[in-house]
Amino acid sequence: MTEASEHDGATPEHHPAIAGHDGTEGRRRPPGPGARGGPGGPAARGGPGGQAVPRVRLVDVAREAGLSKTTVSAALNGTGRLSPEVREKARETARRMGYRPNATARQLRAGRARLIGYVVGELADTPWTFLESPYFARLTGATAATALARGYAVVLLPAGSLQSEWAALPLDAVVVADPVADDRIVEDLLAARIPVFSDRSVEGRPGAHWVDVDAAAAVGQALDHFHAQGARRPVLVVPDSSTRFHREVTQAHRAWCAAHGVPERTVRAAEPGNGPVIRAVETALTSGPDRPDALLLVAEASPPLVLDAARRHGYAVPGDLLLVCVSEDETALHTEPPVTTLSLRPDAVAEAGIAHLVAVLERGLRETGGALVPVRLDVRASSVRPGP
Repeated sequence: MTEASEHDGATPEHHPAIAGHDGTEGRRRPPGPGARGGPGGPAARGGPGGQAVPRVRLVDVAREAGLSKTTVSAALNGTGRLSPEVREKARETARRMGYRPNATARQLRAGRARLIGYVVGELADTPWTFLESPYFARLTGATAATALARGYAVVLLPAGSLQSEWAALPLDAVVVADPVADDRIVEDLLAARIPVFSDRSVEGRPGAHWVDVDAAAAVGQALDHFHAQGARRPVLVVPDSSTRFHREVTQAHRAWCAAHGVPERTVRAAEPGNGPVIRAVETALTSGPDRPDALLLVAEASPPLVLDAARRHGYAVPGDLLLVCVSEDETALHTEPPVTTLSLRPDAVAEAGIAHLVAVLERGLRETGGALVPVRLDVRASSVRPGP
């Protein structure tokens, strides 16, 4: 049994640094992809006088800890019948010495690089701005953390990625969050036989798997809440987007209005971002024959800015206008009044998605089904009509 195979299941340590290649004496930085001294690669030219720094081997850890290779391997893999003290001694020695398993050998044996691509389809015009969105920031962080806990690293790809940007990467799968209707990345990934994990728009396609939120239930919860509070003139503000979620939101709003005999009032925000969305909110509050008495804001905007816009146009919240925002923005709890939010639960979406991904990659799950994650309406003062 080789050293790498003894420790195939351990999680790599990423903190040890190697000397840089920029000519600066003594500067330390982590290797880039494919750099010498990277995981599984040859030793870096990082020692004194440019000498190679040898990689720490499992036998080195065993010798330092005074244990056998088999014992150290079992400790790092979480296997074997070892006392807690022995297991901790092996792990602490490996950590202190900077030991990492041979990632190249592991990849060759497993047939996987343990790399997951991640792309947000909705913001293709501004491909690296999705982390400015509280929802996508939470979804991205939760996806990366959940994947890492399962032994996978996440590679961020720009929205609207071209095939040339990912074709050479050894990706085991790709998460495509909120693909737009005309985004080719799903087609290209499936053609390359790379499993795709996305929303329900990929349902039924071979090699594609989905996790989604129930958009119709989300709209129904918010509008039923408005109705129970006496609102009869709700207005919806949505992004001008072709994602499945936003199409379903619009359809559910139309159906709810027809079923309850209230006029359908919808305003679209031309672009993402606080500026365009607040302008759409102002249009919703000032256009039409009657002033709205409730606002369901699905396009993301800062809750304090939404309240400011309502006040500028003479609305008291919640006295004149009930307000619900689809948002993961923590400022909603600290405004005056606190803003009711409809959470799409990005943490739960990420956990369900990565669990399904691991089942496909490691257990050979072939069903292309998916899962719906329920939303959560957090009712606060902005949507509760004040008493007499």
